Amino acid sequence: MPAMIPEKTTESAWNVVVTIAENAFRDAHRLLSRWGRVMRTSFYNVLAVQVKDPHLFLTEFAAAVANAPHLLNIISRVVPAHHTFHFLTREEFEQKVRDIVLKWLPELAGASFHVRIRRRGGKRVLSPRATERFLDEMLLRALEAQGTPGRINFDDPDRIIQIETINDRAGVSLWSREHRLNYPFLGID
Repeated sequence: MPAMIPEKTTESAWNVVVTIAENAFRDAHRLLSRWGRVMRTSFYNVLAVQVKDPHLFLTEFAAAVANAPHLLNIISRVVPAHHTFHFLTREEFEQKVRDIVLKWLPELAGASFHVRIRRRGGKRVLSPRATERFLDEMLLRALEAQGTPGRINFDDPDRIIQIETINDRAGVSLWSREHRLNYPFLGID
């Protein structure tokens, strides 16, 4: 029986963004569907997945890759989101992401970090570089105000806040250096 082609949607709830190899939609769908609902997006080689538990998914996906490293010939990059939300304006996006990342001040205290955004769609709403700068500076001020200054580092930071967007939905996650070493398929930079 042939594998099903994932449905095409960008409006549905997702909490994992997956970049796949060329011509790998069917194999990627077959693989990823064991963890949740797989959705095509309007973006080239990008799938969205809704899983029950992003942390459990990450652990199980890593185990699957350890048992069958060739899976990385199908899947290029996998980024589970710790928090997701819809947005319509830049202001709404900035407020929602600000509320999320400020909760991570304890993990960022005294650490090196940076914010990275991978935007798909929404060019009129969101400027990744300006928003990254806004969030970096806001977090630096908040850390300084609580007496635990951090610093921006792009080479090998202690933490990276990764934001993935697909049109009007965003996923936000916080990754440590250890996460990036243990899960290279995250593709976090």
